[in-house]
Amino acid sequence: MSSLVARLRAAGCVFAEEEAALLAGAPESAVARRVAGEPLEQVLGWAEFAGLRVAVAPGVFVPRRRSELLVAAALRVLDGGETVVDVCCGTGAIGAALLASSPGLVLHAADVDPAAVACARGNLPGAAGVHAGDLLAALPPSLAGRVDVVVASTPYVPSEAVAAMPPEAREHEPRAALDGGGDGVDVVRRLAAQAPAWLRPGGHLLVECAEHQGEAARAALAAAGFTASVAHDDEHDATVVTGAL
Repeated sequence: MSSLVARLRAAGCVFAEEEAALLAGAPESAVARRVAGEPLEQVLGWAEFAGLRVAVAPGVFVPRRRSELLVAAALRVLDGGETVVDVCCGTGAIGAALLASSPGLVLHAADVDPAAVACARGNLPGAAGVHAGDLLAALPPSLAGRVDVVVASTPYVPSEAVAAMPPEAREHEPRAALDGGGDGVDVVRRLAAQAPAWLRPGGHLLVECAEHQGEAARAALAAAGFTASVAHDDEHDATVVTGAL
């Protein structure tokens, strides 16, 4: 174990002891992948999220624990039985957490990345559908005007900042899951513009962003007709904007 810790520490792994415990007994090929910089969750094949073990395939965006604030915010506007869409779903972790807490939901998920769609289908056997396509355009037309809640951890890293991200993110996760455009809020703006056509009257759109983007994201939702507010959790460094029609 000590030699494994030393290898991981030399590779720059900040939590070498914790990672060594997870990788103990793993084949050398797995350890080599981690030492080479692949995200631990992709090496292990799973990530812990909201009390669940979510499968993570190579090359798919790794769910961040900060997104648990988005799950909690969505649950506050749900009673059970609603139709919910998890956009930019990645592994489907957010949708899986919502279903675990509210099994009566009719859940749809969507992502533009085929690898993410395949991964999410494995994590969301109880979903009504996992769809491939760009934002809400991926959904069946029959859902227009019938969705109660849209949740989205959209890409929100400003384009110029992607190159400065840790190698395990910029080299092993799809750029489309990271790059949010010039100020990082471009995808939020596109989603906010699309959402009213899909939501029922009184429906909600909830999006995750960085703390400094909260006002820009709130303004984007307001411009699309939502009454929007911003919530931030210092402990998890998480920010969620909630909009109601």
